[in-house]
Amino acid sequence: MTSMIRTTNLTKIYKGTEVVSNINMTVKKGEIYGFLGPNGSGKTTVMRMITNLSKPSSGELVVCGQKVTPKSYELLKRMGSIIEYPVFYDNLTARENLDLHCEYIGYYNKNAINSALDMVKLENFEGKLVKDFSLGMRQRLGIARAIITKPELLVLDEPINGLDPAGIKELRSLFLMLSKDYGMTLLISSHILAEIEQIADTIGVIHEGKLIKEVSMENIRLENAAYIELQTDNSRKAVYVINNLLHISNFKVLDDNTIRIYESTKSQGEISKALIMNDVLVNQINKKDHSLEDYFLKIINGGGISA
Repeated sequence: MTSMIRTTNLTKIYKGTEVVSNINMTVKKGEIYGFLGPNGSGKTTVMRMITNLSKPSSGELVVCGQKVTPKSYELLKRMGSIIEYPVFYDNLTARENLDLHCEYIGYYNKNAINSALDMVKLENFEGKLVKDFSLGMRQRLGIARAIITKPELLVLDEPINGLDPAGIKELRSLFLMLSKDYGMTLLISSHILAEIEQIADTIGVIHEGKLIKEVSMENIRLENAAYIELQTDNSRKAVYVINNLLHISNFKVLDDNTIRIYESTKSQGEISKALIMNDVLVNQINKKDHSLEDYFLKIINGGGISA
């Protein structure tokens, strides 16, 4: 698959400090790439370099098949972005802000304004000035401005910041639609990992200015499959039942009282019933799922895991 963004040893030095160090990342065309990292890890700095708002100290950056230079102005027409907090003319309405934006970028499809406002659910706020908008409404308007030209690439820094659960769900559907129906490539940073987990094709994890992991969500799900955890006072007898009577081989004894079963051929109910029928006391049995948050914290705290 063709890459939409490719960086090679991308580095940014600010006031003598290397805030981003040798970033090698690849965002494939048409995918949703979740860019994750703690506050201050370098996410916004990388996004600012991708959108040509900040110049790299060293390394190479290729966007839409073109090497980015300080004079790559035409490239900006092929992307939309929200970097940090979107800024507007507060004494104008949402429509007037978008109309002005289209004027200065030379885009004259007036129907696109209606479409963008409709997509972000701002079509019913015609007379309201932006200065009276909530944080969530300003975020929606920022997304409308970013998508108004139907760009090839969307770079969105914390786009669901300030939205309520209903608003987050609406934008989740919008991002999936833009990727599927319009073929847009989306690079999205967010601290709401549960949302990224539902939409991303690939995850990139940055920590202390270094990209420490780049992996597909499919591989994360395969690597972090669900398991059943059993608590019992007689693990030896439980192991006999699990192995010889239930014919389950993919399990692990964690300690004298805890067993994890990774095989999915038997349900939690079947396992519990077999143990009880064979006089194995079941203190607790639960199905557990690894989340993207578990994966993220494991990488950050442990410095990386295999994929």
